[in-house]
Amino acid sequence: MNLIIDVGNTYTKLAVFSNAKIIHKKKVRPKYILKHINALVENYPSLNKAVISSVGEISESTLKSLNHKLNLLIFNSETKVPFANKYTTPKTLGIDRLALVSASVLKFKEKNVLIIDAGSCITYDFIKANNEYLGGAIAPGIRMRYKALNNFTANLPLLETEKPKNLTGDSTKESIHSGVVFGVLNEIDGVINAYKLKYSDLTVILTGGDAKFLSKQLKSSIFANSNFLLEGLNYILEFNSN
Repeated sequence: MNLIIDVGNTYTKLAVFSNAKIIHKKKVRPKYILKHINALVENYPSLNKAVISSVGEISESTLKSLNHKLNLLIFNSETKVPFANKYTTPKTLGIDRLALVSASVLKFKEKNVLIIDAGSCITYDFIKANNEYLGGAIAPGIRMRYKALNNFTANLPLLETEKPKNLTGDSTKESIHSGVVFGVLNEIDGVINAYKLKYSDLTVILTGGDAKFLSKQLKSSIFANSNFLLEGLNYILEFNSN
């Protein structure tokens, strides 16, 4: 059994994998990581390996404690991955993006794959059928766009994410919803179509916190998978254990 620890800026995701399948998943505040991991180790005695991926803060003492409990892999830019990385600045490439591409290698072998992660930022990552990762793009996410309209203007309110009622907003609130949400949808559909012009046999994965909100509104054919990052981290752990 494997334990996956994905440390974000606000929350940490914990997932227990058995035979490459998630059997337990929980989202916790970073300061409670050890408390929840202790409970998982007690509840799942077969847990023996773990991988930690961190874009947020995690203390040295926490890492030491985890290393005592489990055979721990700390995932970073030096970790071996199951594809050829052609990114010209590999040390600046987010480890979350590396994990997503690893998941695509596991799930869609010998396919041209575009992975779209709709979270705080929207990232686009492309890997060719010959297992070469070329890179992608980084754009502002939905919440970032709402906040930008509020922060950089004098009179626009900060709104919660909401599906627009119409393309043409008949109030300031509806105009903001239309601008943000349709802007994101058209951006994503546009990027997908641009890749399809170059690679007709393209597989598209949508993941991230806003994937569910966006998936039903997109025109393009996609696979929505909210666990794609966790599956990629589990594959990286197995890949480095063999």
